[in-house]
Amino acid sequence: MNINRVAKTIVFAVVASSFSTAALAEPSVEELAERLERMQQEMDQLKQQLKNSATKEEVQVIKKDVATAGEWLQPDTLIHMAGYADVGYTDSESEDGSFNVGTFAPIFHFQYRDLVMLESELEFEVGDDGETETNLEYLTIDWFINDYMVLVGGKFLSPIGQFRQNLHPSWINKLPSAPPGFGHDGAAPVSDVGFQLRGGFPIGAIRTNYAVYISNGPELIAEFEDGEFELDGVEAEGFGSDGDGEKVVGGRLGIIPFSGFELGLSAASGKATVTSIEDGDSSVLSDEGARDYDVIGADFSWQYKAFNLRGEYVETEVGADTGSGTAASEGATWETWYTQGAYRFNQSKWELVARYTDFDSPHNSQDQQQWAIGTNYLFTNNFIGKLSYEFNDGQAGSDADQDRFLFQMAYGF
Repeated sequence: MNINRVAKTIVFAVVASSFSTAALAEPSVEELAERLERMQQEMDQLKQQLKNSATKEEVQVIKKDVATAGEWLQPDTLIHMAGYADVGYTDSESEDGSFNVGTFAPIFHFQYRDLVMLESELEFEVGDDGETETNLEYLTIDWFINDYMVLVGGKFLSPIGQFRQNLHPSWINKLPSAPPGFGHDGAAPVSDVGFQLRGGFPIGAIRTNYAVYISNGPELIAEFEDGEFELDGVEAEGFGSDGDGEKVVGGRLGIIPFSGFELGLSAASGKATVTSIEDGDSSVLSDEGARDYDVIGADFSWQYKAFNLRGEYVETEVGADTGSGTAASEGATWETWYTQGAYRFNQSKWELVARYTDFDSPHNSQDQQQWAIGTNYLFTNNFIGKLSYEFNDGQAGSDADQDRFLFQMAYGF
């Protein structure tokens, strides 16, 4: 637009209007001067406004930027919160019974189209001392490559076996406790930090699912006892840094030959190093050698009408360190397995559960055989009340030898 042409047009119109009314009003020279001054001011304002006006192209660019910034408000983006929580009561042979707030675990999902999703679970627990403990159970960014493959990066639940990645939430687990060896101090890995490919594909009439990963791997804990070092445990909790520079690769393959039945095989292999001393000064560690670290597992699940049967086996083996490291010692093996059956009565909200577990550790005080029996009442599919009793057989006087009564109410949302 020609600014000078517009301005001249306005001046001409105003002057013409002034002269057309001259015969009626016959303004003085001073009045005409004032009118011309006002017209000049109006023209200056109009020029400035025209200069500040956006062109059509600029308006289109602004509209595009606004649309891009508002993508999260569009139906293409899904925001969802799920999670679970539980409260309960525990009474063991050697301790007075006490109420407890088990876990509050909100899970967040942010998905953009069928391209990417952020998934994260926070875990809040109230400790015995009343302090609130907060943990990041997992956090991943998932890229949906195609219908058969997803690339997952971040901290993820270990795909070794079924319990940790699929069954540990309290509203899904049919008993108030985890099988011995499948918790945070057992034979089965808990979580890892790295990348994994997971998905599923058909083989004729057979369906499969898979997970393959590479991660920072675990770290080892040593303890000093009877004048020498020995392995105390394996920390497979998903470390945010790789303290020993050794990676672990692993995965699981699940096969579903027919509806209701799944068989899974798992394995992981790599290196792990002693990085801390239980109840000791870890600064004394030096020249620790990387030990062999191997995990194998197998699991199955069978659902037939109202009856569910499942089982799982995991073995973690850590090799010896024969070098000159401070905590050099022999290797160790942790092994655990369980079988669980559950039956829900027809046309009823009642369910019976029984589980047997055998956990073997390098330390006699941790060895445990457990029978757990329970009765559940399903208020809804995601709100469950549980009563159970555990018959525990372990080293006399240890926690593993204490029978327990447990009550729990769990809610998934």
